[in-house]
Amino acid sequence: MYYFVEKLHPLYQDVQASGIFTDSKFFPDCTPKRNSSDILADYNSQKNSPNFSLLNFIQKNFAYPPEAKNEYTLQSTAIDQHVTALWDHLTRFPTPDNRQQESTLLHLPYPYLVPGGRFREIYYWDSYFSMLGLLVSGKKQLALSMVKNFEWLIQTVGFIPNGNRTYYLSRSQPPFFALMVDLVCNHDPAVMKTYLPALESEYNFWMKHRAVQMPDGEHLNRYEDNNPQPRPEAWLEDTHLANQSNRMPNELWLQLRAAAESGWDFSSRWFETPLLFSSIQTTSIVPIDLNCLLYYLEQTLFRLYQHLQNKVTAEFYQKKAEKRSMAIQKYFWSEQYGFFFDYHLQKQEHTSSKSLAAAYPLFFNVATKSQAEKTAYILEKQFLKPGGFVTTLENSGQQWDAPNGWAPLQWIAYKGLIGYGFNNLAAEARRRWMTLNENVFAATGKMMEKYNVEDLSLPAGGGEYPNQDGFGWTNGVYLALK
Repeated sequence: MYYFVEKLHPLYQDVQASGIFTDSKFFPDCTPKRNSSDILADYNSQKNSPNFSLLNFIQKNFAYPPEAKNEYTLQSTAIDQHVTALWDHLTRFPTPDNRQQESTLLHLPYPYLVPGGRFREIYYWDSYFSMLGLLVSGKKQLALSMVKNFEWLIQTVGFIPNGNRTYYLSRSQPPFFALMVDLVCNHDPAVMKTYLPALESEYNFWMKHRAVQMPDGEHLNRYEDNNPQPRPEAWLEDTHLANQSNRMPNELWLQLRAAAESGWDFSSRWFETPLLFSSIQTTSIVPIDLNCLLYYLEQTLFRLYQHLQNKVTAEFYQKKAEKRSMAIQKYFWSEQYGFFFDYHLQKQEHTSSKSLAAAYPLFFNVATKSQAEKTAYILEKQFLKPGGFVTTLENSGQQWDAPNGWAPLQWIAYKGLIGYGFNNLAAEARRRWMTLNENVFAATGKMMEKYNVEDLSLPAGGGEYPNQDGFGWTNGVYLALK
């Protein structure tokens, strides 16, 4: 499946190292025009010739992926009309199973939505927030098709990968599948039960491959990846960081991949030293958000088995959810600081990073009233900026840090605050975020992947690639908030 790593490894590495494409993701998204073995044989025989051009060779032997469409920019329309119109531009339709073509794109049986820009495939956790907007726009069938695609991936691959590319098959993303099913089934167990096998398979994946034992014997979960190589879609960046650091490359690459599974790639949240990227230690950290998501999945499984009157299995998942809720309280809450923190597995203490992931216990109603009050206070005093909630308090140069704000986290924080009655704070955060979206749209005609919420005169930055527009989850959250 990894045609560019296994079958074309020397060529793939030479292309990425050459820098002929400014985005490391571009070449892995290309499709060979003929048998890769023949391409590699020709490359080996031609590459040392005096007039050989690597770029010409790639253009001759590979089909380029489609570029982002200009119709993402539509300043002439109102923002809500623009966002609604974009759904059609971001929709992709089933293609023939193209494994014989050795493409990295995995066939999906139903229509689906891509985020936009360089993200030409479905993405797991992005999809939930995009679906919020699809339902507002009356596109429930497309939202349902996306859920069916994820169900198909679970049945076919065994879990939901980061996206439908072969280079994502060693990692997942934050497990929002249960929330998606809840969304399209309108919280009706009688309808949701169709997805019970997929939901249970999703749970088993996380418990079999991502579980860790806590100091007192409880089992919680972390983000991981078992492929100790540079990410194919970020080969140049990963090899460059390895060359700069004093760490074993394979160990560093596993930590980078684990952070990519978190969706927060990258953030000082995962660093041992806040401003030092090479100190990344994702697998040492037990994250708040992941365990709240799995608590919700356990609750969902409990409700479905209860509906089916399967008392034994319902009680099994009920106890799992209760134990996880107690463990979330025990390991993530800091009474000293009045805030939820991630937990360092080896040090057996909280990490020092304050992040917007602390809103997840409010979103999933795991926090006590007192904890919610203290968390809301810090969110208002430290995280609320002119354009909405900032992701962390560190300005590390990484995109999941200050000064950036992201649509999915605005939604999590907003709904979490509403759930505990902090309506004024939620409304003000909503107003600031939507105003920022609207002002950037008025100036550029675009909905962006992320925004600078601290200095509204500057665009968002940081990370491995330029800010993308389109943009699925920003559109979805904007419509849902409106």
